[in-house]
Amino acid sequence: MPGPPVTAIAHSNIALVKYWGKRPGEDNVPATPSLSITLEALTTRTTVREARADVVRVNGEPVGDTKVAGWLAKMRAAWDLPPLAVSSHNDFPTSAGLASSASGFAALVTAADAAFGLGLDATARSVWARRGSASAARSVFGGFVTLDAEAAWAAAPLLAEDAWPLEVVVAITSDNAKAVPSTVGMERSARTSPFHDGWIRSAAEDYASARQAVKRRDFDLLAEVAEHSCLKMHALMLSTRPPLWYWNEATLAALAVVRELRASGVPVFFTVDAGPQVKAVCAPGHSEPVGAALGRVRGIRRVLRSGLGGGARCVAEPASPS
Repeated sequence: MPGPPVTAIAHSNIALVKYWGKRPGEDNVPATPSLSITLEALTTRTTVREARADVVRVNGEPVGDTKVAGWLAKMRAAWDLPPLAVSSHNDFPTSAGLASSASGFAALVTAADAAFGLGLDATARSVWARRGSASAARSVFGGFVTLDAEAAWAAAPLLAEDAWPLEVVVAITSDNAKAVPSTVGMERSARTSPFHDGWIRSAAEDYASARQAVKRRDFDLLAEVAEHSCLKMHALMLSTRPPLWYWNEATLAALAVVRELRASGVPVFFTVDAGPQVKAVCAPGHSEPVGAALGRVRGIRRVLRSGLGGGARCVAEPASPS
């Protein structure tokens, strides 16, 4: 008989040192190392159970997700998995620059591992999550997380979430899915941007500096490296043909507010992924005034305040009503 459904949760992660681009091949290996923080307030909850045929639902709606289908095919090349019903729910906007694929694949591999007794440790789950979405490798772990070639492109924890409890304000400027998915954008940048090679060369230095900043709890150094990495990535996007323009007016206005706050002495810096949402990373105890300031920016729909979150894990299903 089929076993009971298994549910796992994972949190979105936000890269402070970005990656944008992949190495040749089919194993979804990033072109550069990256360093991220896992966000407690942005959660994907995924339930897996055996079914008659594969069915994937995201936020209650059936989807024909080629990335999930391809990932399941790779899993079945390694294990004799039955058809699956996958139900995934995000408590934040999906495919809108908030790393929903990262938390989604981290939760999916964690639930599948538990449901079918695959015996994967966290490192192996990270490798399998990466094969679905490269940033998903990092959402298997909590706190500060690295992803580089030294660990064969499995993510690894760098610093626990409670060791340096930074806070994050997420300024949501749009709930819409982005027009150009990240994978498509990365391929386009590699083909057409004159800045692509420079981006690849500079990433290792940024990564090494950010690692040292985290180990030393050096907020100013981390701020400098993270903002520089973010702006270089978006310069690469803008130099792509046709250009990848993920920002909107509210994005630019929010960046200006963060810069003004930092100039006035508030310990905060910004980062933006492939989307219009601004993440303001704050020293402990400073997210409330930063959130209030960003909440007054015209065009920002809402702000979310978050601490750093833990790694992907299975959770008990809620009891059925009697």
